[in-house]
Amino acid sequence: MRTLHEKLVKFFKSEDGPTAVEYAVMVALIIVVAISAITVLGQKTSGVFSATTSAIQ
Repeated sequence: MRTLHEKLVKFFKSEDGPTAVEYAVMVALIIVVAISAITVLGQKTSGVFSATTSAIQ
């Protein structure tokens, strides 16, 4: 357990720590945008398929 604590302290004290956090925030924002886009695209696609099904029947 001591080594894990030491590694975490070393990670947060190093200059790479803030960079890793910035990358994590960027990845999180990209994921949120991608999920939003997929949701909107899925809803629009569902509407198109529903309209097509209605037209065929």
